[in-house]
Amino acid sequence: MDRWLQDYAYRISVGAGIFLSSLLVTFAVAALTVGVQSVRAALANPIESLGSE
Repeated sequence: MDRWLQDYAYRISVGAGIFLSSLLVTFAVAALTVGVQSVRAALANPIESLGSE
């Protein structure tokens, strides 16, 4: 596979930092999403939710 990739004119080296930073960003977005949804559910009035059903 390395020989096949050497045929490209524009090459970059991909180190472990790229993978670690993308993993960190992914976990941060997931934690933020879960956190926001948890706060919204905790602050919601259950009576209003039951009244609409």
